[in-house]
Amino acid sequence: MFCLLFWVPVLVMFPNSFMGPEELKAAYGGVLGGGGQAVQMELLPVYPTLRPYVELLLDSPDFFVMFWNSVKQVVPILLGQVLVGMPAAWAFGRYRFTGRRILFLLYMILMIMPFQVTMVSSYLVLSNLSLMDTHLAIILPGVFSAFPVFIMQKFFHSIPDALVEAAMVDGAGQLKIFLHVGVPLGMPGIMASVLLNFLEYWNAIEAPMTFLKTKAKLPLSLYLPQITTDQVGSSFAASIVMMLPAVLIFLWGQEYLEQGIVASGLKE
Repeated sequence: MFCLLFWVPVLVMFPNSFMGPEELKAAYGGVLGGGGQAVQMELLPVYPTLRPYVELLLDSPDFFVMFWNSVKQVVPILLGQVLVGMPAAWAFGRYRFTGRRILFLLYMILMIMPFQVTMVSSYLVLSNLSLMDTHLAIILPGVFSAFPVFIMQKFFHSIPDALVEAAMVDGAGQLKIFLHVGVPLGMPGIMASVLLNFLEYWNAIEAPMTFLKTKAKLPLSLYLPQITTDQVGSSFAASIVMMLPAVLIFLWGQEYLEQGIVASGLKE
């Protein structure tokens, strides 16, 4: 019953995305128009229509620009996190070297820091590198995030030493062991990291608002706040369209996500 409460906003949002402006005004006029009438929550549209989706997908070029901006920002971030995070996680999970625990502790401290703490320093670094108001201002800080390393390190650390030793006996070098033993066995952790970070950066708001100034470079997560009250139908439709990629990817990688959550709670 409590889990169903989390579905209430979605159960309201989906049918409302098929309502016409007159029906929405009748139901939510007290909020949208500033009147004194009570808000009536409608679960099913009386006169369903596709007009909000037509306006969003055919008459809103800004929506498509921001959609592809999100793709241009999120996909390089995820690819960069895998390329940078896998070797770092493998080193933390399989090697023993001086300062390893201290360095990993610094990773964890960076991971739990909110964006507001590092916002000013990140702004200064990006400004000195002349990357402000570019897609790289969002991509580079995301690529070097500490969270993917934390997730993948747990999986690499759980690989039995016997497998690594057997590969070494067969003549495999460190790089070959990493590629042919570590990556396949650590794939659940890699996919869990990709899934969790997709959800984070697809819905990112603070970093784009801070580092991007040109409207043509803003991601889709900043489209909804720009919709006016007379376009509430498009707002519901945009919410559904924006939610679909995250929901589909979550359903596809739910098993990896569960394994990642379990692994993140394991003690080293």
